[in-house]
Amino acid sequence: MRSLRTRATLATAVAAATAATLLVPGSSGATSTPTTATAAAAAAAADPNIPRVCADRRPEPADPGAYGMQLDGTFRHPALTPVDEEHEHSFPGRNKEYDTRSYIKNMKVEAAYEGADFTPDYFHTWQNIVDFDGRRYMFQYDRSEGRVYDITDVKKVRVVERMSRQDVDGDETKANGAWAAHDYWGASTIQWNKKLDAYVMVQSFEDKRQIQELTDDPAHDKYNNPEGVRKLREKPGLKGFKVFRLDGPRKKDWKLLATVSTDATQKDPLRSDPGTAQQGSGSLDTPYWTGQRYMFIATAPDDTYSGTEYPTNLHSAGYQSWDMADPAHPRLLDTWQLPGQRTGEDAAYRKNPRCGNRTSWMGARMPLFIPKPVEQGGRYAFAAMGGYGLTVLDISNPADMRTVSHLDLPPSVSGTEGDNIDVSQYERTGIVYYSGYPLTEDCYEPYKDVYQIDAKDPKNPRVVGVLPRPTPPPSAGITDYCQRRGSFGPKRTGSYTNPGRHSAGVLGYGFYNAGVQFFDVSDPAAPKIDAYFVPKAYGTGTPDYAYGNQTHGVYVEWDRNIAWVLTNHGIYALSSPKVLGKPDLNRPEKPFRTSEF
Repeated sequence: MRSLRTRATLATAVAAATAATLLVPGSSGATSTPTTATAAAAAAAADPNIPRVCADRRPEPADPGAYGMQLDGTFRHPALTPVDEEHEHSFPGRNKEYDTRSYIKNMKVEAAYEGADFTPDYFHTWQNIVDFDGRRYMFQYDRSEGRVYDITDVKKVRVVERMSRQDVDGDETKANGAWAAHDYWGASTIQWNKKLDAYVMVQSFEDKRQIQELTDDPAHDKYNNPEGVRKLREKPGLKGFKVFRLDGPRKKDWKLLATVSTDATQKDPLRSDPGTAQQGSGSLDTPYWTGQRYMFIATAPDDTYSGTEYPTNLHSAGYQSWDMADPAHPRLLDTWQLPGQRTGEDAAYRKNPRCGNRTSWMGARMPLFIPKPVEQGGRYAFAAMGGYGLTVLDISNPADMRTVSHLDLPPSVSGTEGDNIDVSQYERTGIVYYSGYPLTEDCYEPYKDVYQIDAKDPKNPRVVGVLPRPTPPPSAGITDYCQRRGSFGPKRTGSYTNPGRHSAGVLGYGFYNAGVQFFDVSDPAAPKIDAYFVPKAYGTGTPDYAYGNQTHGVYVEWDRNIAWVLTNHGIYALSSPKVLGKPDLNRPEKPFRTSEF
C-alpha cells in the first residue's frame, strides 16, 4: 500500500486538492478548466515520456449501492474503482473498529515478537536467511530500516543489528551512523557462490515508490504535475544493483564488489556516478539469482520505458539477463520488453483496454519467476506484468530471451493486477499461480483472485481455476473478511530464497486482514485451505494510519518447517505438523547455502 505511509503528512493537502478537482479533464462527467487544461498541456510539453496515448478515462468513484454485503453473507466487490488509498470506504455491515482478536486453525504460535525492533516498516519488508558459525540469522529490512536477528533458537530470537535513518527523519540524502548518503538496503537475493566460497548478496537499487513529489490525487499526479515529474527525474542516486560479499551477518561484514547501473545511457554500467540523476527504474524487487552464472532482473533501462497508467510511477519495467560468472564484474546479456512499453509504441499500447485509465500498474514489479535454473536445464520463465498480463519466455539462451506465449488476464482495476507467480508446483503439476494484491482498504476494488494457470504446454497457457476465497471462522462474528476492516487479498507466497525445498502441494500466502492462509493444492482440481493464522489487527506501537495493513508477508524455513509471519506490529513464528511437517525449533541440521528447486 503506497500512500498510506504518507497519509500523516499529505492528508490535508490531498483532501483539499480532491475537493477542488474530483475529476480531471477528459474523465466522464468532468468539466475542463483553464487551470487544469493548462497544467496538462504544460506536462505534455515538458516531458514526452508521460503516456497520453488515450484520452483520460479515469474511473469515477464507485456507486455505494453497487457493492457491499449481500443477503447470503458474501461481499460484492465494486467492478471498477480509481486509485484511492487515502480514504475509508465504509459500508453497511462493516465493523466499527479494527479487530484485536486472533484466529487459528491447524497451526501453533511458537513465538511472537512485537514492537519497533520487529517492525522495521509497517507496510512491507524483505527477508533473507544466512548461516554463520553454526548460527542462523534472518534479515528483515526495507530501505533505510533494517534488522538482523539471531533466530537459531526460534523461541529466543535476539536482535543483533539495527539500521535506521530515524535520527535524520528518514532522509536518504543524508548520511548518518548507519548509512552513507543515497545508500540503503534494497531488496536482495543472497546465495552461496562457489567461486568466492562465500555468500554473495545482490541488492536492488530502484525508484522510491513512497514519494512526496506525486500523489494519487488527479491534481497532483504525473499527468497534471510537471514540476513533480521534473523533481523525480532530477533526483540523484543509483538506478541498478550492488553486489556484496558477506563475511558475517552484520553490515560491517559486507564487502562491496560491484556497483552496477541499469541506466542504458551510461557509458559504462560499472562506472556510473550515483551522485547524479540516472534514467529508468533501477532493478526492481528481489533479483533472481541462484549463485551461479545467470541473473535476471526487472528493470526499465531508460525513461522511454514509460507505458504505464499508474499515476505516481514513471516507468514500465521489462527484464534483463546478466552474466554473473564474475560477481565483481556483472555483464549485461539481453533486454526484453513487450510492445507498447516504450514511448512511441502507441499502436500496441492503445490495444490494451487499460489505456487512459490513469490507474493501472503496467509492467513488471518482480523479476522473472523461474521453476528450474537455466544452469540445471531450465528453459521457461514466467513474467507477471500487472496490466500487461502473463508472458512465458524461453530463457534457455539468456543472451537471447524470447517470447513463447502471452495471456491477458481480466482487468481488476484498481489495485495491483498481477505481480507474483508461484512456480513451486510447476515441475510436478504444470500449474502456476498468478496474483496481484489489494491497495485499498474496505475492499474498495475488485477482488484479487489467485489464478491457477495450466502451462504444461508453455505455448498455450490457460486459466483453469482460482484458489478459494478465505472466509472468517464463526467466532469472528462476521461472514466475510471485508467486514473486518483493512485490506483483504493475497500478497505473495514468500520467496524462492527460503532455505530448504518447497513442500509439494503447499502454498502459503500473506493475506492482509486474513492473516496467513495455507492452501492445499496437491489436487489442483480441488484446492482447499488447510490452515491459517489471523493475528490481531495492530499492536501497541502501531500508528493508526497502518492499522489496515495487517499481515503483509510470510517467509518459510522449509528446512525447519517454521513459517515467519510479518505484520504491522511484529513477527510470529508458526508451526503446523499437518501442513509443514514436524518443526525444528533449534539449530538447523545444515546451513542454508543456495536455493533448492
